[in-house]
Amino acid sequence: MSIHAIAVDPKDPQQFIAIELPQPEVGENDLLVTVKAVSINPVDTKVHQGAIKNGLQAPKILGWDASGIVTAVGPNVSGFAPGDEVWYAGDITRPGSNASQQLIDYRIVAKKPRSLDWAEAAAMPLTALTAWEGLFEHLKIQDASAEKTLLIIGGAGGVGSLAIPFAALNSQVKIIATASRPESAAWCLERGANLTVNYQDLVGELASHGIKQVDYIFCLNDTDGHWPAISQLIAPLGTVCTIVENTQPLDQNQLKLKSASLHWEFMFTRSMFSTPDMAQQGKILQQVAELVDAGKVKTTLTATLNGLTVASIQAAHHQVLAGHMQGKVVVTC
Repeated sequence: MSIHAIAVDPKDPQQFIAIELPQPEVGENDLLVTVKAVSINPVDTKVHQGAIKNGLQAPKILGWDASGIVTAVGPNVSGFAPGDEVWYAGDITRPGSNASQQLIDYRIVAKKPRSLDWAEAAAMPLTALTAWEGLFEHLKIQDASAEKTLLIIGGAGGVGSLAIPFAALNSQVKIIATASRPESAAWCLERGANLTVNYQDLVGELASHGIKQVDYIFCLNDTDGHWPAISQLIAPLGTVCTIVENTQPLDQNQLKLKSASLHWEFMFTRSMFSTPDMAQQGKILQQVAELVDAGKVKTTLTATLNGLTVASIQAAHHQVLAGHMQGKVVVTC
């Protein structure tokens, strides 16, 4: 039995190609999953751009968000059996989910929400993990009082669309989200934001609402561009977390004077380094599934393309690269 996949073409990395591969051998901690839907994230486009820049020796399968059915389990696996419906964000060091079947470590997998279909489920794992880890492991907003304020830069994107309800459900902080369009602002407010502001003049927009500083900042896009505002707005002893790499040195002087802290959130760290708490990601996804099934968190799916084909993957990448995604785009398999 072979696996059908869409991969970056090593001969012309600008392009995707359809390939057939032999079914892989299931490792001791692996689940073999028949993939039902995949979501495209900015990380997909960044890895693709890296392949274009640096070249490839072999076809590279992208994709780090999936929902599917467990087909086989490794000897060390517990808690899963063939037939289970699951969701996960994957491991950037292994072949991705743009394939008919995929191997994935069971510790970073959870049962998918029963109330969601395949596409609705596939839209959420990577962004859910990123939002949860950033808010509760790095910023630790669950410990904050009701007087504290959280600024989410990029409120209507994939991560922001989940960071807002997570913060609203699991903390007392006042939530401010950036949104540059009326429809984006409405999207953020519907998910639990207390206030929206235009990111193009963060300092001025917040000042117009009588806000000169915020206690927590979760930066979900353009760290370089937003850094001057972040440095000015963060309160003394405040905390900043960003998920976007910088391309220029970040001036830390203001953070030093304020004894403020800066944290980086990279969802793949646990699987990349096989950290002792790697299974925490499976636990987070299970908690999110429970919130979804309880009707407290909605899927962030906004666009669906049908069929795992070169054309559908290319189209999904183009939507993400356009830079105006509200929610997530998913390809059904």
